[in-house]
Amino acid sequence: MRTGAKGILDGDDAAPVDMLAALFEARGWPCRSLSEEEILGEIQGSWGKYQLRGIWRHEDRVLQLLSLPDIRVPREKMRDAYELLALVNEQLWLGHFDIWSQGDMLVYRNGVMLGSDGLLGLDQAQALVETAIDECDRFYPAFQFVLWSDKAPRDALASALIDAAGEA
Repeated sequence: MRTGAKGILDGDDAAPVDMLAALFEARGWPCRSLSEEEILGEIQGSWGKYQLRGIWRHEDRVLQLLSLPDIRVPREKMRDAYELLALVNEQLWLGHFDIWSQGDMLVYRNGVMLGSDGLLGLDQAQALVETAIDECDRFYPAFQFVLWSDKAPRDALASALIDAAGEA
């Protein structure tokens, strides 16, 4: 049973998929429920649109959030992509990047274990979504450098992590 975004966002915790749906609705992000345990949304990041998929595993009380930044890894670049993945994942505190074996797509994955009530708070939902988008935005250029500019993985990561002073 879905509750409206206003009711959920007024401070109540909610079932994980319902909370994500309410958050997406409140932010104006398109989304659709795939089932009672799964939601699919789309968010505009700095480098492109990211597909977000929330999957709730009730028996484990785990919500997994997947972010797909629409980066496909060609077979001939797979070795460099995996080297970059290892370097990138060393930089992360939460979640990790991986390459889906089906479709060779880059994916950011993060999971959160919820308490015995299985409810997700608004702050948790926002943090989970914002972390996924921030990490995809932060490392998107490194993957582009490796896949399309033939940079070595270490050089690509160093170039992507340079902080610009100010804004252009």
